[in-house]
Amino acid sequence: MQKIALITGGSRGLGKDMALSIAKKGIDVVITYNNNAALADDVVKEIKQSGVNAASLKLNMSDFKSIDGFVNDFSSLLQSTFNTDNFDFLVNNAGMGKTVPFAQVSEELFDEFMNVHFKSVYFLTQKLVGKINSGGRIINISTGTTRFSNPGYSVYASMKGAVEVFTKYLAKELGEKNIGANVVAPGPVETDFNSAAIRSNPQMKERLSGLSPLNRVGTADDIGSVVAFLCTDDAKWINGQRIEVSGGINI
Repeated sequence: MQKIALITGGSRGLGKDMALSIAKKGIDVVITYNNNAALADDVVKEIKQSGVNAASLKLNMSDFKSIDGFVNDFSSLLQSTFNTDNFDFLVNNAGMGKTVPFAQVSEELFDEFMNVHFKSVYFLTQKLVGKINSGGRIINISTGTTRFSNPGYSVYASMKGAVEVFTKYLAKELGEKNIGANVVAPGPVETDFNSAAIRSNPQMKERLSGLSPLNRVGTADDIGSVVAFLCTDDAKWINGQRIEVSGGINI
């Protein structure tokens, strides 16, 4: 039976590479985008060129009330495009970034980060888990900054810390359904995330590179290939784990 993966935030950055890497495993892919449908269309075309099926849907994780509508749209898409009611892999990747010192964090910003990185992840997973096939997996994307502290990331890392605890409970409670759950926690990666903070700041890139024994920051492929691996039978006995993919930063 052909397997299907849903990757939120799959139109660019880490999510795009996750989608492409998963497609290379012969798995059909659905990606979500927030604003740029054209970028998502380009990713879908590239995936289809690899010989598997793909589609995209709009999803705004900051608008919690839109989750039910998305679930309905996704259910319809599974039927119309993939001729099924179920899928196999949920990759909760969509996110936002902003470097804000603790003393300057507003309640509005806190709520936005909570919606995007925890509340919407929690309830989107709850609403979709009934559609995940036996043997399927949930992969939640976290951050290295739940292990080590980086000034300005108190809200982001706190929400990701909540996701990591949530993942352990998913692994425990969904075991009877034969569904596994793991966390992938990237270290510093050179993408357009957080206004391309690393890519546009050579001094920051050099400093962060020096924290890794490999003396570089990560690339999207460093992360996407690990997520794709977790969607294969080679990873069938990995469950309830936090897998940090950071080049050994701050080891």
